[in-house]
Amino acid sequence: MLFDLIKNDLKTAMKAKEVLTVSTLRMITSSIKNIEISNRTSSGEESLDEAGIIQLLSKMVKQRKESAEIYSTSNRGDLEKKENDEINIIQKYMPAQMDDSEIDLVISKVIKETDSNGIRDMGKVMNFLKENYSGKMDFGKISGVVKGKLES
Repeated sequence: MLFDLIKNDLKTAMKAKEVLTVSTLRMITSSIKNIEISNRTSSGEESLDEAGIIQLLSKMVKQRKESAEIYSTSNRGDLEKKENDEINIIQKYMPAQMDDSEIDLVISKVIKETDSNGIRDMGKVMNFLKENYSGKMDFGKISGVVKGKLES
């Protein structure tokens, strides 16, 4: 499981005294545990599944990209580098991103599968994509592509 891989890599990084990797992996594990605790109290479910972990990692990457952009415009290269290094560490645990041609094919297939034929069905298509392709695509960019395909 992905969580076990992260914990094992954390132990390895601690032994190798890789400070940034240790702090990033600790942040990931604590975020996972926090979600598990809140799930335990609200729904009775204890562990976070692979899709939930990937969704969390995607969110963490997005936050770091936004921070790196802010640091870049503020001429804070040191902090920007730290954010980008954390992004690289986090992305090691995410599935490979799909390229544009693959994304185009998947969206067309999903539109046919969900029997969507207008912009009012965009939510249905986006939910299907998020459930099945979470972490493999940038949904900020995907929504525009889906909207374009549904309008035509």
